Amino acid sequence: MQFLLTMTDDAGEPDAAMYTRMGAFIDELTRAGGLVATGGLDAGTRISTTGGELTVTDGPFTETKEAIVSFALVEVGSREEAIELTRRFHGIVGGGESMMYQVFGPATG
Repeated sequence: MQFLLTMTDDAGEPDAAMYTRMGAFIDELTRAGGLVATGGLDAGTRISTTGGELTVTDGPFTETKEAIVSFALVEVGSREEAIELTRRFHGIVGGGESMMYQVFGPATG
């Protein structure tokens, strides 16, 4: 099962110790084969079509505190395992808010 885990910008300022702990966590997940991808996101671009007209609008679209600033795509055995990884992540960054989405598609069965 794959899950997309996102983090909003509520965790506060990172310090060197947090980066060290996060690096170890990412390394652990990578070695275990559970981390598919991780990264940050920009403010986004909304693309819509109405009546055959394409409209492109640059973000941000939400309040800054609600902006998604990072994500991880993980391969796990269950929803509960994805929640546990998120709990560990929050323990490293010291708080914040995450969203979790199960990913469906050809590669996920």
